Amino acid sequence: MKKAATSTVMRTGRRTYATGKDIKHGIEARQAMLDGVEKLTRAVVTTLGPKGRNVIIQQPYGAPKITKDGVTVAKAIEFSDAFENLGAQLVRQVANTTNDMAGDGTTTSTLLSCAVFKEGFKAVATGSNPMDLKRGMDAAVKVVLGSLTEQTKHITTKEEIAQVATISANGDHEIGQLISNAMEKVGKEGVITVADGKTLDTELEVVEGMSFERGFISPFFVSNTKTQKVEFDEAYVLVSQQKISSINSILPALNFIAQANKPLVIVADDIEGEALTTLIYNKINGKIKVAAVKAPGFGDNKTNTLQDIAIFTGATMLSEDAGTSITDPSDFSETMLGQTKKVTISKDSTIMLSGAGSVEGIQERCDLLKELIDNETSDYSREKLQERLAKLGGGVAVIRAGGASEVEVSEKKDRITDALNATRAAVAEGIVAGGGTALLYASTRLQTLMDEPTLIPDQKVGVRLMMNALKLPVRTISENAGVEGAVVVEKVLEQGEEGFGYDAQNDKYGDMFKAGIIDPTKVVRCCIVDAASVASLLTTTEAAICDLPAKEGGAAPMGGMGGMGGMNPMGGMQGMGGMQGMGMGMQGMGMGGMQGMNPMNRMQMGMGGMQGMGGMQGMQRMKPPMQQTPQQARPSPMPAPAARQAAEPSVDPARLAEMSESQQKNVLGENLFTRINSIPRASSSAAKITGMLLEMDNSEILNLLDSPELLRVKVDEALTVLGEHTRQ
Repeated sequence: MKKAATSTVMRTGRRTYATGKDIKHGIEARQAMLDGVEKLTRAVVTTLGPKGRNVIIQQPYGAPKITKDGVTVAKAIEFSDAFENLGAQLVRQVANTTNDMAGDGTTTSTLLSCAVFKEGFKAVATGSNPMDLKRGMDAAVKVVLGSLTEQTKHITTKEEIAQVATISANGDHEIGQLISNAMEKVGKEGVITVADGKTLDTELEVVEGMSFERGFISPFFVSNTKTQKVEFDEAYVLVSQQKISSINSILPALNFIAQANKPLVIVADDIEGEALTTLIYNKINGKIKVAAVKAPGFGDNKTNTLQDIAIFTGATMLSEDAGTSITDPSDFSETMLGQTKKVTISKDSTIMLSGAGSVEGIQERCDLLKELIDNETSDYSREKLQERLAKLGGGVAVIRAGGASEVEVSEKKDRITDALNATRAAVAEGIVAGGGTALLYASTRLQTLMDEPTLIPDQKVGVRLMMNALKLPVRTISENAGVEGAVVVEKVLEQGEEGFGYDAQNDKYGDMFKAGIIDPTKVVRCCIVDAASVASLLTTTEAAICDLPAKEGGAAPMGGMGGMGGMNPMGGMQGMGGMQGMGMGMQGMGMGGMQGMNPMNRMQMGMGGMQGMGGMQGMQRMKPPMQQTPQQARPSPMPAPAARQAAEPSVDPARLAEMSESQQKNVLGENLFTRINSIPRASSSAAKITGMLLEMDNSEILNLLDSPELLRVKVDEALTVLGEHTRQ
């Protein structure tokens, strides 16, 4: 192991210390990374199978999280040892990639990665060439993928969809049935979202028409006091990209709807001041039926959503950029207003049914959104585009996860999300026998590859270790169910029929398809491809480089005592406090000098010492003398530096926890967008960067909002990614 020397660098007049690099080579590097991989895998694989256990994770804010989702467990693991963390990060990347591509199978991909790397580590240690091992692994993966294609069956019925969802939800038939019903109502390409429920039961809600997460601006607009909602039939809709503060800009529209005796819904960037007051006054006095709603989203997404609403209702979006704003009463035309048969507005959502937009216009907009979805690289932006497409096309299904506590709801939401992603993958590419059976049968095909005369011995070792790894999913599922895994593997292979496997839930053997134990082909394919890719690269690693940990210095030495002032009739001369010692880490505390005694028998504190700045240049802190009695004369405590005071979070986590998931993302998104927009180099791409950062967990976003330095780092990373996409 080699360590680069620690050096000092002069930068802007201050001395900073570089930590240097720590380098490990060969078996030492691979062993350290393998330790991290095994620790992470042991935590993740406990969740595998119908009888897998839960994992509880401490959260930065709020209650701990309990989950059976493999990728959630993997994301939460971080090691203090840098080399162990290297291996864990790479396997965590496997889980994330599988989750992004297939939405499920993250635990299996983590298990396979560990198994392949562990076997490869042993093979290299016994003298096998790592590059030939990798070539053997790659050849084995191609054979396995071909076997999976042959085993695949395509699904068409509602019952088969329910089976896939049930298996992915760890055998929860209720969740499987809800997902099957949701797909039946909104179509296989429709948008199905998961949200927090308000009851003990998990419910399915299908929202038809145009809906968005924004409610009325003021409760004075409520028309149904019993439900506290605004409910209008045959309403006109005014859509404005601008902030409305003057009543003159909407007065022609108000006069028109007053004469037509029809209700009006105003959707604008914001409505305030004179305009809002006038609307509320006329609503209360029964002059007009009106409600105002703030536009949903932020940045470019807000403008695009307003345009969607305008197309859905047949309105013209008022915008200064497009030259459609109303600056004079003569500019107004009733064709600027859209129409909808029914509008329901609550305090946090709006639903419009049967808009008056033209069929051709809506279809053209849908085609545009489909094209944007195909070209989008950000998962968050793609999801938002899909939601907009579904709203224009006719509906969105919302599965509300119920439970007795917030922790239970969170755990159920994770399982529903996994089941939903698995079901979509099954619809896309078909299904294979579940419970690890498909991979187990695929491993038997590798025996033929082993007999290939073109393979050299080390390549055959790579094929053999892949063969052993593919047996692990069945083995682990069995062991989590309390059964000897090796026995189960042998019994299944003895039968020799594809589709025959072990039902861990009911502890019996049989046809996996008839028992409804099935996995999406896409999920299994992504597991084996991603795991083999990263594990084979880990096996070929010969050197690993990490930062050395920063040296923690002790407390700074105490400053010297100031001199004693002389005695004179007018009071002693004040002594100068000693200079505080410089130190790395903790601050030293300087003691001020003591003033000489005067005839009035009073003593004053001397001038404070120079304060240490954690190893950097000191900062002088001066205080005026304090008149004290001898009994009171003692050093006053030095205030804590601002950097050490805990910053209050910019978003209240407790209040955030009470909101639905989509509302949480809206609140966090608006805060992120505002912060990012204030960074000059990122302002032009603020909306795109915000969308990228919103793919993170809410707890991670809260950390970004509380730490400007960390936010700037993430913004720079996002700008780098955006720059690469631009060059491509």
